[in-house]
Amino acid sequence: MTETGCPLPAPAKNWALFLDIDGTLLELAPTPSAVVVPPDLPALLQALARALDGAVALVTGRSLADVDTLFAPLTFTGAGQHGAEIRIAGHKPEQLGPGNGILKALMPRIEAFAAARPGILVEGKGMTIAVHCRQVPQFQDELGRFLTALAADHGDRLETIRGHRVFEIKPRNVSKRTAVEHLMLNAPFAGRLPLFIGDDRTDEDGFAAVRALGGHAIRVGPDQPSLATWRMADPVCVRAFLSHAAEVLNASTR
Repeated sequence: MTETGCPLPAPAKNWALFLDIDGTLLELAPTPSAVVVPPDLPALLQALARALDGAVALVTGRSLADVDTLFAPLTFTGAGQHGAEIRIAGHKPEQLGPGNGILKALMPRIEAFAAARPGILVEGKGMTIAVHCRQVPQFQDELGRFLTALAADHGDRLETIRGHRVFEIKPRNVSKRTAVEHLMLNAPFAGRLPLFIGDDRTDEDGFAAVRALGGHAIRVGPDQPSLATWRMADPVCVRAFLSHAAEVLNASTR
């Protein structure tokens, strides 16, 4: 059940499941490397993928290499860096964003800004740059203004997006929406009913994609304006929902 008392969508064999990671599957941590993956989560995701004929994707701001480290030794279909890289399990990753030359040029200015404000963490991912202020929220507004102005100098190619006490500079032509749209054109996702679960502003792009395709969107966390139809309180609820879905779907195939 959601906080509003409305029943969540019943598990269906025709789902295409898109899952954010931080704040959705996993609890947020002071730094990206400090998150804890519950021991049974990789196997749960594997069970869902088996039940849905492979139509499960992790759609995240993290790089795919980082995702692989989190869930090792398993490798999942996913879209990393907000859709700048996409991989269907068993295939080589595709890079959908532009080259990272501009971002490399911006890094010294961002690192200098962070060095003058201890506690800000700069994370270069290749085709995106994340700047975290989770440990020093007093710098959040100043950081947002700085990065927005920096990206505006390349406004035709870059944009700044905001998450949970993190800002990211990313290619303008990719997003979680474009990631979902791309995957839905390919097997094993094509022709299925998409469901996206996420927790912050960047996931609203994914919600828009699945809603446009007649699918379901679930927002995790406190009640706030969203394109999502349903809500769940926290990652514990998400994992319980997914565990129930895996049991129902795999039982139906026996």
